[in-house]
Amino acid sequence: MHNAIMPQRQPGDANVGTVLLIDDDVELCGMLQSYLNRHGWQVHVAHTGITGIEAARESAANLIVLDIMLPDLDGLEVLCRLQREMDARVLLLTERGDEVDLIVGLELGADDYLAKPFNPWELMARMRSIARRSVPREPQDAEPRHPSDGFTVDVGTREIAFANNVLDLTDIEYALLRLMLSQPHKVLNREELVKQVFERPFRPLDRSLDMHILRLRRKLYALQGFGGGIKTVRSSGYMLVLDPLPARGEI
Repeated sequence: MHNAIMPQRQPGDANVGTVLLIDDDVELCGMLQSYLNRHGWQVHVAHTGITGIEAARESAANLIVLDIMLPDLDGLEVLCRLQREMDARVLLLTERGDEVDLIVGLELGADDYLAKPFNPWELMARMRSIARRSVPREPQDAEPRHPSDGFTVDVGTREIAFANNVLDLTDIEYALLRLMLSQPHKVLNREELVKQVFERPFRPLDRSLDMHILRLRRKLYALQGFGGGIKTVRSSGYMLVLDPLPARGEI
């Protein structure tokens, strides 16, 4: 892990949330537990997949930080079990270069990932971003409406419906679709999407946006009566097409 000057606790750090660390690196977990405690997080720790699943059931953590490499169960198997049993927000820890495991993890529903070694400040920044996305907000300005497309957005409950049927979306999928619905038929570049949805700078090798777009694209494609989709614009980004239907190879 990179050496870093630990920033002092800020007033807004109090009562940030509860996090469960599942990682067999005892020294790393101890350091992170101390660091996150100082910034308002309540931290639980487990060092195996089995004890991690048990701790997740008991702790009611807002967020789970899960290492893919565990001594008993594969971290991806732990992720599958967690997703079946609870509405868990999961941030994966991966070794650099483990792109296949990363892609599978995001496909299975992880919210984000971070490659080891990492700076504790960056981990906490990503944790805060996930936590913010999961909290319903009071409605502010009226949401843009598109009377012909059948979508409605409820900002208070963080729900999007099509033809009065609420879509089963993750926090990131909700944020992506809400942003795209506000600017249909417009190309949104990857930098803009990552900045607004993930709240971090864009990195060319970061695959998390593409995987979340893929999951959202499949859900939209399965909507009965919806004739649009998410079009990939090569070397630029993505565009929500409401009508007409893009070529099948583009959605």
